[in-house]
This record gives sequence, C-alpha cells and structure tokens, in this order.
Amino acid sequence: MGISRLGLVEQLRESEASSLPGGSRPDDPPVPYLTTFGGLMDKPALHAFMLRSRYGVVSSLAADGTPQSALVGIAVTPDLEVVFDTLRTTRKYANLMARPACSVVLWWGGEQTVQLDGIGIEPSGNRLEFYREAYFRAWPDGRDRLAWPGIVHLVVEPKWIRAVDYDRSPPLLEEFRCPE
Repeated sequence: MGISRLGLVEQLRESEASSLPGGSRPDDPPVPYLTTFGGLMDKPALHAFMLRSRYGVVSSLAADGTPQSALVGIAVTPDLEVVFDTLRTTRKYANLMARPACSVVLWWGGEQTVQLDGIGIEPSGNRLEFYREAYFRAWPDGRDRLAWPGIVHLVVEPKWIRAVDYDRSPPLLEEFRCPE
C-alpha cells in the first residue's frame, strides 16, 4: 500500500514535535539542501518517507575492493543524514574510516525503498551529541550501549538519494542530489 504526498506531509508534522531544533546540524551554515529531478517530493516529504524505516543496510568497501554490507538500526536527521551505532572492531567501521564512500538502503515493507550514496563520518564534539540525541530518539536503548567498549556513532552524509515507491500507480521514483 503506497503513501500519498499528503500522508507524507502529515507524518512529517507529527514527527516535527520530536525533531531537533531548526532541523540542522550545529555549527553548519544553512544551505539549499536538495536538487530534485522528479519534482513531486520535497525535502520534508523525503524525510518523512525515510523515517518509516528503523533499519538500513550499510555497504562499504574493504581494502581489497570487496563490497561488505551490514544491517544496522538507524535514525534519520531532518537533513536526511543516516545515524547508526557500531563497534570500532567491526569491518564497517574500519572500512568507513579508511574509505568513507558508502551506500545505505532503507526498506520498511512492500516495494518502497530509499537508496542513498554518501560519505561516512565519525562526528565529534557538539556534532556527536547532536547525532547521538537523534539516534537515542529512535533507539532509546542506545544510551545503555554507551557503556560498551568501543561503541561509536557514525553518520552517512548523503550526496545522492533515490526514493522509490512501486506500491502506487504510477510508481514514484525521485532522485535528489545533495550539496557538496
């Protein structure tokens, strides 16, 4: 069953009550965020679409160029960044620290997905606190994991996003480019 644009906007309004103030990262100047090629879905609608997923598959490259993927619990910021926790001992952490280009696929049911290409970062300082709070809103038990040795929070900053909904007719296929 597809979701209408109106439904997406309604979901966004419901989620705004728990959104971070201003919807942007601390210390970052405001920028025009998305360039869309399809024109039906704007940034708030895309954010609401992405919020439907609790999990994502993060794909990175090993030193020998072999692709490696992992299912992770995610949070999505109003700037469409994907936040997840992991351990410093994992392959994805080593891969993203050495080769930060990565992909994330979000799925929640039916034939609705978001595909995202971006850059993985390990935030620090105020940015780390911002991303942790976003993650804890989605995963309250994440606070308990802070006691784990080697736990880190990583962020995928999007460069390209495709939102797909084949459950509606005609299908929705939207592509977005994000600023450099």
